[in-house]
Amino acid sequence: MRSQKMSTTIVIVIVVLAIVIVLLAAWLSLRARREHRRVEARSIRDRAAEQESEVAQREAQAEEAAARSRMAKAESEAKAAQAEQLAQQAHAHRDEAADSRTELDKEWKRADKVDPDSKSDETQQRTDPEQTPHNP
Repeated sequence: MRSQKMSTTIVIVIVVLAIVIVLLAAWLSLRARREHRRVEARSIRDRAAEQESEVAQREAQAEEAAARSRMAKAESEAKAAQAEQLAQQAHAHRDEAADSRTELDKEWKRADKVDPDSKSDETQQRTDPEQTPHNP
């Protein structure tokens, strides 16, 4: 009976030791896995820190380009407004010049009507915008 009791005790001790060894191995494995993940996370953070300045530089370049774009757009809009103003001035000058030409042609016609020696084809030449008026 003693041998059976001892063998049962030995079996229980062996089973308990086996369970303890399995639990210890699982705990060590879990600990090693966590440490590996910590090392991996540290490595990822280090690479991210190295890239931080590069990304900041790219962001600064992008902001510079955007600022240059805004300046160019503002200059373009200012030039467009100036061009529109100049076009309006040119149109006003053309209108004034046309009015002046009409008045001048009227004066030439009136002079021709008053002048008894005037010829009608001289009047036609003076009213032609391609012809340069001259004194008869």
